[in-house]
Amino acid sequence: MPSVSHRLDRFISRRLSVTNKAVRELLVRKKIIVDGEVASLMNQTVGPFTFVVVDGEVIQQRQPVYLMMNKPKGVVSATKDDKHTIVLDLIDHPLKEELHIAGRLDFNTTGLLLLTNDGAWSKQLSLPENNIMKKYRVTLKDHLFSSDVLIYQKKFSEGVFLSSENITTRPATLLALSSNIVELSICEGRYHQVKRMFGFFQNEVLELHRLSVGSLEMEGGLALGRYRVLTPKEIDKSP
Repeated sequence: MPSVSHRLDRFISRRLSVTNKAVRELLVRKKIIVDGEVASLMNQTVGPFTFVVVDGEVIQQRQPVYLMMNKPKGVVSATKDDKHTIVLDLIDHPLKEELHIAGRLDFNTTGLLLLTNDGAWSKQLSLPENNIMKKYRVTLKDHLFSSDVLIYQKKFSEGVFLSSENITTRPATLLALSSNIVELSICEGRYHQVKRMFGFFQNEVLELHRLSVGSLEMEGGLALGRYRVLTPKEIDKSP
């Protein structure tokens, strides 16, 4: 869901259904205010969250929203679904209908889910060249010995070939927390990727919980199904 920017003259012309000549006259009369400043250029850029006032009338006052949710099992990472509970059903926010998901989680995967109405921000989180690391806590069916951990680490650092897509995963890191619980850090988000990576070793993933996306971490105080607004510091630190 990309953020769209427009030239100031075209934006006002379309929003108020007036001619470009009329917009120019408003500009000359200093009747156009953009983000608190008198506008002087017709080709000034108006973004999705630019505050625009024309002749005393507010014609755009849209606020960016950035939310962090601890997604529970059995909830779909979607904004529409006729059969299942969706993440928006768990949100009570006046702008929730504007929100989209920045990095989906599978139906039974829990943990950090980001929602926003800022398409440019979510795009930066998803661009492969930005190498945004996602960290997961993975509970495995088969327990691992120290020697197994070394084998897994080596394979994941080299990449796992996914035959259905004819690609090899990018290097990933693994840290053992116990004999069957590990932390996996990857910078991709392919379909069921974590399960498929461990499937290479025929080791079933029993539980999958996302801990972080880049610098954004899921703190322990956020209960399953709950959400909160990101702090300005968190937004500034993220892409």
